[in-house]
Amino acid sequence: MLKRIPPFLRNFYSLTGILFLVWMTFLDSNDLINRFRLTSKLRSLEHEKEYYQEKIKEVEQDRAELMGTNELLEKFAREKYLMKRDTEDIFIIEEAD
Repeated sequence: MLKRIPPFLRNFYSLTGILFLVWMTFLDSNDLINRFRLTSKLRSLEHEKEYYQEKIKEVEQDRAELMGTNELLEKFAREKYLMKRDTEDIFIIEEAD
């Protein structure tokens, strides 16, 4: 019976190493499959973080520009929030698809 088993599997250290690899690859709670998923999710979240940090910088720059002069602030309020003066009328023209 022992002669049918390859010699490298009869070695205690080889057998222990193979069992360890199987355990770490498939059975452990921190197995390689979960680590791969978590690493890819971490990369995705880091890219999102970079994107949102860039957007925050853009918004802060826009805010600084708007708060700099009253004319720009008024223009922004008129365009974005459709605000108007009491003596003005607003006509909104929407383009058809």
